[in-house]
Amino acid sequence: MTFTTRPTLRGTFGMVSSTHWLASQSAMRILELDGNAFDAAAAAGFVLHVVEPHLNGPGGEVPGIIATADDPTPRVLSGQGVAPAGATIEHYRSLGLTLVPGSGPLAATVPGAVDAWLLLLRDHGTLPLRVVLEPAIEYARNGHPLVPRVSDTVGTVQQLFEEHWPTSAALWLKDGRPPTGRFRNEAYAATLEKLVVEAEAAGADREAQIEQARKSWREGFVAEAVDKFSRLPHRDSSGSDHAGLITGQDMASFSASWEDPATFDWNGYTVAKTGPWGQGPGLLQSLAVLAELGDVDLDSAEGVHTTVEVMKLSYADREAWYGDGADVPLKTLLSPAYAAERAKLVGSEASLELRPGRPDGRKPVLPSIAVGNEPGDATTGEPTVSSAGETRGDTCHVDVIDRWGNIISATPSGGWLQSSPTIPELGFCLGSRAQMFWLEDGLPASLAPGKRPRTTLTPTLVLRDGQPVMACGSPGGDQQDQWQLLFLLRHLGQGMDLQEAIDAPAWHTTGFPSSFYPRTSEPGGLVIETRVGTAVRDELVRRGHVVTDSDAWSLGRLCAVRKEADGVLAAAANPRGMQGYAVGR
Repeated sequence: MTFTTRPTLRGTFGMVSSTHWLASQSAMRILELDGNAFDAAAAAGFVLHVVEPHLNGPGGEVPGIIATADDPTPRVLSGQGVAPAGATIEHYRSLGLTLVPGSGPLAATVPGAVDAWLLLLRDHGTLPLRVVLEPAIEYARNGHPLVPRVSDTVGTVQQLFEEHWPTSAALWLKDGRPPTGRFRNEAYAATLEKLVVEAEAAGADREAQIEQARKSWREGFVAEAVDKFSRLPHRDSSGSDHAGLITGQDMASFSASWEDPATFDWNGYTVAKTGPWGQGPGLLQSLAVLAELGDVDLDSAEGVHTTVEVMKLSYADREAWYGDGADVPLKTLLSPAYAAERAKLVGSEASLELRPGRPDGRKPVLPSIAVGNEPGDATTGEPTVSSAGETRGDTCHVDVIDRWGNIISATPSGGWLQSSPTIPELGFCLGSRAQMFWLEDGLPASLAPGKRPRTTLTPTLVLRDGQPVMACGSPGGDQQDQWQLLFLLRHLGQGMDLQEAIDAPAWHTTGFPSSFYPRTSEPGGLVIETRVGTAVRDELVRRGHVVTDSDAWSLGRLCAVRKEADGVLAAAANPRGMQGYAVGR
């Protein structure tokens, strides 16, 4: 028997895996109340807003992928908010900016997470809204034990709060210190309770209640507070004070939506991701190229090198071709012929170049900062926050599968407590996802009103013979699909158990422009957990990789649930960070 940090859970009733134990157990409670996977995931999502406020919030976003017991066809839930109507390149340039700030009101897209969770409940849930929101309201009103990283994050931005974001200081600093122990956010509890009360005023019909809650959020008291507060100038990561751009009309105009996924058939499975408005198809491109290269030994330097070089190629295409509303040649990018062409670029030495391809003979166009290959710091994969509120890789994840066969993978993020000043009457802040737009014309991810940023959020659904069998995902910004690639190779390719594949050593490359402000890259950058071993590390250095050693248990925060061949349900969660947990029976 192979040692794992935790067992792979197995049962027949239902399974949940998320990045916080309270969210996992709250979702399991919903399953026990006879709710389905979608009720449970929404409950977990609202709890994650409360218990992981440094990783996500109501002002952020959530993409998800689902399949229902009645219809195994995967569908993408797009809860990624768009750029406000006033968010033009010209406006930012007029302020003297060459990049969208990484924090503050100017970095905000329209909040998408809450509307998406409510849309999921309306279309596929079964329980009343009050029941689903009850755990989040309870934890916000009566308190929950803060994980240490929340206090650490507040400590990092304490000076910013005290000097420039007084509403955040009022919520997050107690007697001049970051909070510890049991923490209450009574303003947010009141926001959720008011949503429920206004929803129930619409009558007894469940769907009518949820639609009223959506209206209260998008057109009612929430939108009014966002509109009013966004107009106030606040300090952002540019070092200056700027007002935001989101208006009540922007809130009213946005709606979460359903769409088809991008898919790729690999090793007897179909892997489903968001479209190229997110980075998800990059994982599919990596699988396609690896299929051309053949099996790789992930315990060897050759295996690490090969996966890293393949990921560099996929992420180079991400930079050149992906974007919301862009003319993305996705069919060609995922074709065997293109994969074979890209596979020829994988040599024995580390590439220090950003090498996008020419699908259909088209010439790639890259942002100037990418062409310059400006140096930057390699991230360890764990959440990092600067004193200016700039954040990299801070996200959550939740997967649920129920006894009927409903399944969902969702990656809530944005609206971090450190991303923007707290809106006092609501108890949360806006997000900062607009930092992923470029302030250059003519790029697939150029800023434009009503456009979604090319996000890093990338849930995964896996099917076999047309039937959904697994949901998985990970926080980690640009690293999300890199860590998921290793997991899929080990679990679906090599037959490792769920927990064994999650526990195995991880690595990622930083050899492409970061999606996060200030958008730097590290040519040849490779971050590896020290468990990879000295011999492997030394060989990677010899091959020209710029290696950064990360702690033995630091990279990746995978969650996964699965339906096995005999119908047994399984779940596993990442031990790194000591927050993620799987539950089930």
